[in-house]
Amino acid sequence: MFYWVVKAILAPILHLVFRPWTEGADNVPRHGPAILAGNHLSFADHFFGPLQLRRKVISLGKSDYFTGRGVKGFFTRLFFSGVGTVPIDRSGGKASEAALRTGLRVLGEGNVLGIYPEGTRSPDGRLYKGKTGVARLALESRAPVIPWAMVNTFEMMPPGRPLPKLGIRPGVRFGKPLDFSRYYGMEDDRLVLRAVTDEIMYALMELSGQEYVDKYAASAKVEMERARRATAHH
Repeated sequence: MFYWVVKAILAPILHLVFRPWTEGADNVPRHGPAILAGNHLSFADHFFGPLQLRRKVISLGKSDYFTGRGVKGFFTRLFFSGVGTVPIDRSGGKASEAALRTGLRVLGEGNVLGIYPEGTRSPDGRLYKGKTGVARLALESRAPVIPWAMVNTFEMMPPGRPLPKLGIRPGVRFGKPLDFSRYYGMEDDRLVLRAVTDEIMYALMELSGQEYVDKYAASAKVEMERARRATAHH
């Protein structure tokens, strides 16, 4: 309920100020489970990614987002609840397993699950290698995977920028559902998981027009930070 209240308040303001555009929203099924697999360019993706859909998009977030104290904790909890984030229950062990279980529960209830296979925001606007969790979710849930490409959100609000720039129109493109039924029952095969993930990332590259980098975004961030420190040191 809170999600729709936030959307009803924010949507007209965002439309008026930023004039966002959307292509291919009809590719998202009107009923039943679906996985939206997106590129992650900016904090603004949380707002503009689901903006034009008539279905609620649920994403997974660290349970820490929901347990903070004081005023900041209250507003953090409010924000993540408002954008449809569900806390990952890590009580059963590893974070990745916990995320998988929570994701399967969300899909099992017939919902739309939004996921960013890169695992973190792109540090430079390029598209990075996907983690295979999205493939396990797709094969175990047997839900259709819809590529979900954010456009211009990096230019509008790059990492570290607190407020979005005006005059840049953010866009979202939804691709045709990807069918991985030929791999059903093979979710324990690492090569299959890699192949499914790479196919999703290729579809995202085609939709977004981004340059693809065959390494993980988290590793790229570490390398960039090291290079920055080395330059500062010299």
